[in-house]
Amino acid sequence: MSETPELSPPGRPAPPRDARRVAILVERLGTYGGTEGFARRLAQALSGRGIAVDMICGRQETDPPPGVGVVRVGRPPVLRWLKTVWFAHAAERARRRGGYAVTVSCANTLVQDIARVSGGPLPVFHAKSIRAWRAGLPRLLKRLSRALSPANAAVRAIQARQFAGTGRIVCVSHLVRDWMAASFPALANRRLDVVYNLPDLSRFSPADEDARAAARSGLGIAPGDYAVSLAGTNFMLKGVGTAIAALPLLPPNVRLLVAGGRNPGRFLRLARSLGVAERVRFLGRVTDMPGLYRASDLFVLPTFYDTCANAVLEARACGIPAVTTADNGAAFFLPPHRILSDPADHRALARIIRSVMAEGEAAREPFVWPPDAAAGVEPFVRMVEELLHTSGGPQ
Repeated sequence: MSETPELSPPGRPAPPRDARRVAILVERLGTYGGTEGFARRLAQALSGRGIAVDMICGRQETDPPPGVGVVRVGRPPVLRWLKTVWFAHAAERARRRGGYAVTVSCANTLVQDIARVSGGPLPVFHAKSIRAWRAGLPRLLKRLSRALSPANAAVRAIQARQFAGTGRIVCVSHLVRDWMAASFPALANRRLDVVYNLPDLSRFSPADEDARAAARSGLGIAPGDYAVSLAGTNFMLKGVGTAIAALPLLPPNVRLLVAGGRNPGRFLRLARSLGVAERVRFLGRVTDMPGLYRASDLFVLPTFYDTCANAVLEARACGIPAVTTADNGAAFFLPPHRILSDPADHRALARIIRSVMAEGEAAREPFVWPPDAAAGVEPFVRMVEELLHTSGGPQ
């Protein structure tokens, strides 16, 4: 593992570009998180092709893949907006200093050859996610806090710079592509590529009946229970309240299993007020997600905003049916009758769940990845290799 010392003064000229060196920009070098996991897999794949790779990060929580270097630019200990601005500018200085032939960004950065857009445009996130707050004073206060947030102002400014450049833009879903084109006028006539996340199919795969029974037993699911699972860290944004509100409209053997690490207090209170507390279990952080999916009869994610929820793809890879909303890029892989138009409509969600229950075992059809949907790290590897054979890229 290599590590770059303090950055050179801004006025120092950049070194000659190295024809085989690639930089991957990611705010956090870690093993937990979709963006962090993708950055590691891409670094490992490129290194495996004999390409020299550095990961430029603000914070390092783990070692990089073998043979991959680390350029840690640090981060201020306080103020989220300062951390955002610091990383964007420090990563740019490190990129220039390093003389990289190709730079791939997995973060809000200033200049890059390839920008992987996994979070989507901030204005769209705000417009969609605000619906998760109750109309009236709670929603008004949330709007106000967002409008006054210096961190949000910093992200908007950086994104405006980032997407005004000439680098290639790759979105994690067709939905994000459409949101990006509508949000940034400079992209109206630009090519926007789409490459979906690809679940690890060696981990996420259907189980036989014995393995399924063992998974259900391990989670305490009774033989007659119909297990509906949901996963996410931001319970409000992911529509946990909608899923709980649907329970009174469903048969009493329907159980809701919620995986995620945040405090479920308000949602437990909601379940108690609706008389379904004994039918909801908050599992906390689940390390064996394949086991949870295999134990489930159905996976639901009534999310108010998701660029492409990995959990939906993982559940489908495990062979169980899934339900999500039109505001989730992963809805691309589901049939229309399993897509909820309004994330807050618990009655509509209950109707969809009932229809899946009525299908019985027929609902557990195997998942086949569409041949026309690019996915995983290989498309990015090909893009990098193409750029390595040209002399273009930011200076």
